[in-house]
Amino acid sequence: MRRASSSIPANIAEGCGRESDAEFKRFLIISQGSASELEYFTILAKDLKYIQEEEFLIIHDKVRRSLNSLINKI
Repeated sequence: MRRASSSIPANIAEGCGRESDAEFKRFLIISQGSASELEYFTILAKDLKYIQEEEFLIIHDKVRRSLNSLINKI
């Protein structure tokens, strides 16, 4: 979970350093892959009762919504 969650902003930062909006958007899409991986791990953590449903929903909704909003702005 730590690796997947740290990969999201790392890819966003790398994309910011690129020369065009198209390249930036490509790295945002790569970040979505890491967000999907994090989503899987949060589902697993919920199923194993490491986190509660409320925590799962907060993590899932906030990450996806924020990333999708940023992609739509580019």
